[in-house]
Amino acid sequence: MINTTLKKISELLGLSISTISRALKNHPDISEKTKQRVTELADTLDYEPNANAIQLRTSKSNLFGLVVPSISNFFYDSFISAVEEESRKNGYALMILQSGDDPDIEILNLKLCRKSRISGLFACISNQTGNIDAYLKMKDLDIPVIFFDKVPELYSCNKVCVADEASATIAANTILLKKKKKVLAIFGNMNLSITKKRLSAFTKTMDGKIDLLVHHACNIAEAEAITIECLRQNPDTIFCMSDEILTGAMKAIQRAALKIPDDISVIAISNGFIPKLYFPEITYVETSGDELGRLAFSSMMACLDGSTFTQELTTVSVLVEGGSI
Repeated sequence: MINTTLKKISELLGLSISTISRALKNHPDISEKTKQRVTELADTLDYEPNANAIQLRTSKSNLFGLVVPSISNFFYDSFISAVEEESRKNGYALMILQSGDDPDIEILNLKLCRKSRISGLFACISNQTGNIDAYLKMKDLDIPVIFFDKVPELYSCNKVCVADEASATIAANTILLKKKKKVLAIFGNMNLSITKKRLSAFTKTMDGKIDLLVHHACNIAEAEAITIECLRQNPDTIFCMSDEILTGAMKAIQRAALKIPDDISVIAISNGFIPKLYFPEITYVETSGDELGRLAFSSMMACLDGSTFTQELTTVSVLVEGGSI
């Protein structure tokens, strides 16, 4: 089998290696006719660029890293799918690493990303991450970092988030329009910025207009236990800040054999998959993982193109009516 190299293509076409290289990169100085000749021969010979040589020259690979607490989450699943698709379209591969919400594993993942000479990193911090020095080190190495969903609260960095305040406000206003009287509102880890934003917007919108029971749950089991306990106080509505919390709350509602919406109403902030698993379907404020993934990729490409402007971008949230409230 012939070892196809730039030199081999150069010899067959009678062109310099530099011309071949520029033609394959679609350089504007090369004529369209020459580009066509070069690309057709490269395709025929199954030519592929030497990734190792490119990495040695540029100190980077055509590889993005993505660190997430867990891929067994439908929001993250759709986010990852969108980023992977956009990466592939633009000539990049995606390395996906799970932290399991463990800061120590998170640090090990970042070390692996550095050793792999990634071109950029998409990162969702763990519930326990309080120090982002390891992420700042990536920036010092000229590796752009785009934080998504669960993002650092007090640092100036590039972030892409769902519209947390708007989502919580839409949910609260929906509850008020339905003239509910007593609401159990379950939020996530109180140390995370995503929780703080949703809690602040939700309670501000309610503004003492109804009887409000506020609790925090870090996982499905905690959400279920809180719901079981609070059902004794006879709320007429349960608001769930996330799909994970919704899953726990629904387990408790089913355990209590309550009918939705006759016995109790439910509304959530969701990516949209979990609410459709129930009957009646749960009314939710949509936060699209797919949309967030494409926004994150766009932000990453802007950084790679030389943008030094640090910003926080948000997606648009909309109410999706089910039959649960």
